[in-house]
Amino acid sequence: MSTTPRLPRSAPEAHGIPSNAIRAFVEAASANTPHIHSLMLVRHGSVVAEGWRAPYAPELPHVLFSLSKSFASTAVGLAVADGLLTVDDRVLPFFPEEAPAEVGEHLAAMRVRDLLSMATGHDVDTTPALWAATDGNWARAFLAQPVEHAPGTHFVYNSGATYMLAAIIERLTGQSLLAYLEPRLLAPLGIVGATWERCPRGVCIGGWGLSIRTEDIACFGQMYLQQGVWQGRQLVPAAWVAEATAKQVSNGSSPESDWAQGYGYQFWRCRHEAYRGDGAFGQFCVVMPEQDAVLAITSGVEDMQAVLNLVWAHLLPAMADGPLPEDPAAEAELRQTLGGLAMPLAEGAASSPTAARVSGRVYRFDANEAGVEALSVVFDEGGAALTVRDARGEHHLAIGAGGRRLGVTTLDKRGALKVAASGAWGNADTYVAELCYYETPFCPTLTLHFAGDEVAAVYRQNVSFTLDAPETLVGRSVR
Repeated sequence: MSTTPRLPRSAPEAHGIPSNAIRAFVEAASANTPHIHSLMLVRHGSVVAEGWRAPYAPELPHVLFSLSKSFASTAVGLAVADGLLTVDDRVLPFFPEEAPAEVGEHLAAMRVRDLLSMATGHDVDTTPALWAATDGNWARAFLAQPVEHAPGTHFVYNSGATYMLAAIIERLTGQSLLAYLEPRLLAPLGIVGATWERCPRGVCIGGWGLSIRTEDIACFGQMYLQQGVWQGRQLVPAAWVAEATAKQVSNGSSPESDWAQGYGYQFWRCRHEAYRGDGAFGQFCVVMPEQDAVLAITSGVEDMQAVLNLVWAHLLPAMADGPLPEDPAAEAELRQTLGGLAMPLAEGAASSPTAARVSGRVYRFDANEAGVEALSVVFDEGGAALTVRDARGEHHLAIGAGGRRLGVTTLDKRGALKVAASGAWGNADTYVAELCYYETPFCPTLTLHFAGDEVAAVYRQNVSFTLDAPETLVGRSVR
């Protein structure tokens, strides 16, 4: 995969930003939201700061979650420009065979623009209903949901609405959302190797599931900042950029919240006249037109508002109108800070007398919600090899000592994921492994406490869509 830079690089001071201000942002983010995985700041079209927290790296994709929505919206804009539909087209005629037996007036009135602006009229997000569709027909499941309000009058964040946009694109073009975007947006921006999760029937999910690199996000934001122009070519109509990023519907009134400044076509309005695409756990493409700046961030944080607060506190006020005097010392400190970013390794001793006693033992578990049936760990000088068996089969994980071991594991229920893992003994009987699924936001901690013939295992996520406390599983040795 090519990692050739598509945006020029420059010193921050050349574009009116003190290196010290960017370093203050990075240090504050590391202290308050330590799971920011990457960042790229662009000012006047040049990258003035970039960094990845190892093992995250510039050549690696990162799942975007709902930042994917902004790309799906762009596909609709391109289809409008191609004359395939208008935003005032009704939704139901695209899916005549999926319509419910009785069509209410609100469903009949729902337009493409209502899908785009999350103003479908639903009281709740339809996504759970899509997941629950046993036949895998997500379009039918969406159309079967009650529409309690007149479309266009009531904002509810609704990933099912974005799925319907993706399904409409596929029906109109005979191509997947990803395939439709490839020659029109992705290839011109230099985005290669993009992947998009699909529903059970093979339609790109649209509302989440896109995976691309940090610079891809930055280029997408820069193209929007330039009113749809990229390298002299109008990729997206300027009128669509203006419409998609304007406030189309009200979503709250709090002056302190960046989730209450209005919503466009799958873009959020921000404070300070900025706008953004964003995704769960801190995937950001923040466009600041007044400052001629773009900020791309990937992360694994629970408090996304805290990240934006740091942007407004440290970066925004530091952007001057003209260039600043050169400051080589401050720039060097910034580069050093950015170059030294890394996810934490497991802390503790490399070995313990307990290791020899428990190495290779098989521990069996009573029935539990996690479905874990058995666990074993083989310790060696370089680290450990973990094996877990559950209803899905057997899963393996290589864990480094004093450093990370890279591999692929199916331990997480999301499937085969690239992982970097390090382990250490927190005390004589407790082994802690830090896992980093480094193309995702997820960096869980596995803690194993050995006592007699038992092991207590806790798998704790850094971020999660549920607020449930992790279950402690107790297994007993069978030999």
